[in-house]
Amino acid sequence: MSAEDPSVSSPPGALAGVRVLDLATLFAGPMAATILGDFGADVIKVEHPTKGDPVRNHGPSKNGIPLWWAMLSRNKRTIALYLGDPRGAEIAKKLIATCDVLIENFRPGTLEGWGLSPEELHRINPGLVIARVTGFGQFGPYSARPGFGTLAESMSGFAAMTGEPGGPPTLPPFGLADGIAALATSQAIMTALYAREKNGGKGQVVDLAIIEPILSILGPQPLIYDQLGAVQQRTGNRSVNNAPRNTYITSEGKWVAISTSAQSIAERVMRLVGHPEVIDEPWFAKGSTRAEHAELLDTYVGDWIKERDLATVMRSFEEAQAAVAPIYDIRDIFEDEQFQALDTITTVNDPDLGPLRMQNVLYRLSGTPGRIRWTGRKRGADTRAVLEECNAITAITADQWDLLIKEDVIAEAE
Repeated sequence: MSAEDPSVSSPPGALAGVRVLDLATLFAGPMAATILGDFGADVIKVEHPTKGDPVRNHGPSKNGIPLWWAMLSRNKRTIALYLGDPRGAEIAKKLIATCDVLIENFRPGTLEGWGLSPEELHRINPGLVIARVTGFGQFGPYSARPGFGTLAESMSGFAAMTGEPGGPPTLPPFGLADGIAALATSQAIMTALYAREKNGGKGQVVDLAIIEPILSILGPQPLIYDQLGAVQQRTGNRSVNNAPRNTYITSEGKWVAISTSAQSIAERVMRLVGHPEVIDEPWFAKGSTRAEHAELLDTYVGDWIKERDLATVMRSFEEAQAAVAPIYDIRDIFEDEQFQALDTITTVNDPDLGPLRMQNVLYRLSGTPGRIRWTGRKRGADTRAVLEECNAITAITADQWDLLIKEDVIAEAE
């Protein structure tokens, strides 16, 4: 997949004609904008003129080039603009007048302090969808706190239920809450855009607290606590809802995972591993009661698997039509034939790094497929082109432009 020049027109995606202003940083808001850009939206990424976006200094780099930025800011045009300076805010207003969506993740009150409140922005552009992504939402006793995905993973109940029994709560080694919030934000934006089409073009504000989407996917825990007073405990790789469900080691030291959420699958697994007698036990008829006998079932399954190599285990489970998957690291993902068939890890050419392999777009559309048009661009690469295109700098002289963009006269006040 060759990288394209953002100034060159390309086949339209599903969201062609939608312009998104990405003011957000680290990581939920920008990722939501990336999803929209993957499907054709014109995403304009705003960075501080001298500091740039924090992601440029986050994670590994190669030859001084930040790798995370190449992925997170793909399909985005980049401009340098400091909104805290009144001149920058005025330029932003002209730019916002041309946009359909604005995504921001500043602490509540920050936009208002710059003269860019939702009320002012809707006065300028009544159809604007404003997505405000913060740790704790726009109101409430915690709203002014700095918020990151780690805090959401802690407060949502995720960490409390993750880990081995008797062990410490466990956080994920990646931005799980941010990723879930990004998916929720992109969906919320599309919902608001659809509503705009239905109600005469009126925009609205999306208030998304990162602590909430991750809680929404943790199953019926609130309902169970409300009705039964039960608090889910850490169970390692086991499930409280079914068994056998765990990870198991093969004869050559590889790992596999199995799931028996369906009763028929559980029965097939136990026949496969040579213990069909347990199927007739009364407790085997329900997932929850099977889970009460997880130790026994894990012993039967684990003993069978550890006597066989990975290829044999995979083939046997597939022949038995039982659910199994190998435990992969990223090397395995690159080599797996199913991921290759789906082009899940695709290749994009970067002007500085050459061919890059990264996650492809989230899903496939038959008529208007998404695609990666280019990787994350250099800071401010599209500033003049975007602002001239949006008639946002017609009132600024060349000298003022040089001061506004190139010099540190608008550096953030300490």
